Amino acid sequence: MTGTNVLILKDDEHGPRIASTAGHPFVQTPNLDRLAARGVVFENAYCPSPLCCPSRSSFISGRPVHEIQAYNNSMVIDRPNYPSYGRLLDEAGVHTVHAGKVDAYRRPHELGFSEMLGADYRADGDGEISREPLALRGDARQRARGVGVVDDPFRADKRRMADALDFLGRSTDLGKPWTMEVNLIAPHFPHRVTQELWDLYAGHDDLPEYDVTATSAQHPYAEDLRKHFGTDVFTEEVTRAHRRAYYGRVTWVDRQLGILLDTLERTGQLDRTVVAFTSDHGEMLGLFGMWWKCSMYDDSVRVPLVVAGPGFPSGVRVRTPVSQLDLNAAAFAAVGAARPPDLSGTPLQQVHPDDPDRAVFAEYHGHGTRGSSFMIRQGRWKFLHNARAPHQLFDLDDDPFELRNLATDAPDVVRTLTERLREEFCDPDLEQDRAEAFIQRQLAALGSSGSTPRSRVSTSS
Repeated sequence: MTGTNVLILKDDEHGPRIASTAGHPFVQTPNLDRLAARGVVFENAYCPSPLCCPSRSSFISGRPVHEIQAYNNSMVIDRPNYPSYGRLLDEAGVHTVHAGKVDAYRRPHELGFSEMLGADYRADGDGEISREPLALRGDARQRARGVGVVDDPFRADKRRMADALDFLGRSTDLGKPWTMEVNLIAPHFPHRVTQELWDLYAGHDDLPEYDVTATSAQHPYAEDLRKHFGTDVFTEEVTRAHRRAYYGRVTWVDRQLGILLDTLERTGQLDRTVVAFTSDHGEMLGLFGMWWKCSMYDDSVRVPLVVAGPGFPSGVRVRTPVSQLDLNAAAFAAVGAARPPDLSGTPLQQVHPDDPDRAVFAEYHGHGTRGSSFMIRQGRWKFLHNARAPHQLFDLDDDPFELRNLATDAPDVVRTLTERLREEFCDPDLEQDRAEAFIQRQLAALGSSGSTPRSRVSTSS
């Protein structure tokens, strides 16, 4: 063991562009800047899948979503209990702690962490999972109203922070290295804030860079997601309010990072602790008329990732694409524990800052689209193999908002990336079929189609 600890602060639904470390012109995240000055900003970090349970399950297990079959937010059918990184490190002599939101492939007490603090877990989970025909949700107006000032919008997350701070106060007496993953709900909707945070962003009730008229907004999967969520109720006025409040929620999360850093410093552990900040997935925040996650566009599938501490240089920015499975691997490397060779990912400590040949993978099989999607990102190129819609290829150096699909203009690039997808990650045709078969089993177990007849629409409508 190295004697190094690992602290991961993971918030929920944090768009990759919404932080000062990403160059945002006015969002205030001074503690992310503080962490970045001591460490590394990974500019092109991707979650395993842009949905809560698949993303978190993949990270905790160290395995891709299709391997563990954590396709969506429905937990009606148990998955195999793959060893979590918490269990593996606990067995290696590391004290492992998970605080807050779980949303994983097994129940909290089955995951094998040394401690589970304030674990949130939803039993059967989501039932609106039918893809063909496409389930429609009926809560769009409720979500649209979920914005503005309330007295105590962060009550649940304050409890999570209290649990985390309590552990840090007693962690110095453990006599062995520890890891702790702190999971906050913010900035996830509803977008409620305090008066102070609302006022902080007065005059910043802006609009997304591109709306529903953009070409990429017309892709069948984008249209599916807007139908599924009913986002046409998000008027300009509603959109402006949600974005303003969202910025306040991001700043509140940043303040929690500052509290954790201060506590590590006060307890004499900062210099021997790897601290990572990331999110389970991004947030579309009205871009292309889309909200929340579930899209493979970058604002949904890419995440903030800043890491500092032993093994990481100071003030460095890494352009090379990375995955949160690399963060999983980094935790093993930081504490000096052996990692099973069948897990996915390479320790972040070993990633070259600008490797044009490295490729990373993400996938989506969840609610809101008629079929699965598989992403491979290499250098400037991002390719989406869409199982039930046209494929997409973007040159992110020239087109960071993914406005121009080059799939028909660059067939050689598509061919090369498709080969890498199949050879290094998965067979997308096979995995589309496996996912759909599993979802049908889930729907049968739910005892219905996952939605009422009134809440369904055929993909041809």
